[in-house]
Amino acid sequence: MAFSINVNAGALSALRNLTQTNADLEANQNRINTGLAISSARDNAAVFAIAQNLRGDLRGLNAVKQSLDRGISSIDVALAAANAIGDLLLEMKERAVSAADEGLDDESRTALNLDFETLRDQITTIINNAEFNGTNLIDGGTDRIVAITNADATQTFSVAHEDLTLGGTVITLGASDGISTQADAATAVTSINTSIENLNAALTRLGTGATGLEQNRLFADQLSDVIEVGIGNLVDADMAEESARLQALQVQQQLGIQALSIANQAPQSILSLFQN
Repeated sequence: MAFSINVNAGALSALRNLTQTNADLEANQNRINTGLAISSARDNAAVFAIAQNLRGDLRGLNAVKQSLDRGISSIDVALAAANAIGDLLLEMKERAVSAADEGLDDESRTALNLDFETLRDQITTIINNAEFNGTNLIDGGTDRIVAITNADATQTFSVAHEDLTLGGTVITLGASDGISTQADAATAVTSINTSIENLNAALTRLGTGATGLEQNRLFADQLSDVIEVGIGNLVDADMAEESARLQALQVQQQLGIQALSIANQAPQSILSLFQN
């Protein structure tokens, strides 16, 4: 081996090894700090791209869940209002049946009619207040629920509008109908019976829609969990393995420093050649 003061091959080799160890140690510490084995395209471009696509799906599912939550809340309000209307119809039927009694005196029928009209008008009040986030599913409008169900917003779940206003196709009882006479009361009983049957059908449709929305919401949660676990399997670091690796690299670093120190002292031996 030639002795040279210009080139120290041993020191260069030791320096290369130490530099690589430091780079490995930095990468190891980054994985420990972030918890990610693949935190950028530099680590593994293909896996990072897959993980990013999955993260995009996960963000899309967050929007899906928000859309479904709005739909569920809107239909919950509509169902609560429809149930309240059903209760009012039952009370109105009781008043109408009583007023249809031919033997009832006029004063009593007048009192029943006043109570009946109060209950009737409450239906309109309930319908007007059955709104959530600008959507009213049971008024005279055309609002309906259209919730997205996939991360690309290409699939939706819809719940149709139900017109529960007085004098409509569901509640056939008119906004001015009363029970001030025996004949009016008998007619009102028929209308109320029809309205109750129609309302039960409308409640069934709304209830089915609510179930559909909740099932889609549950699936969105489950799918989000699966995707999140999948991303973790792709990019998360094994912390037990990284901890063991850290200790090994720290030892290698210390040994590398010592090796470089020894290699740097080698040229000193040349001086002995010039000693007398």
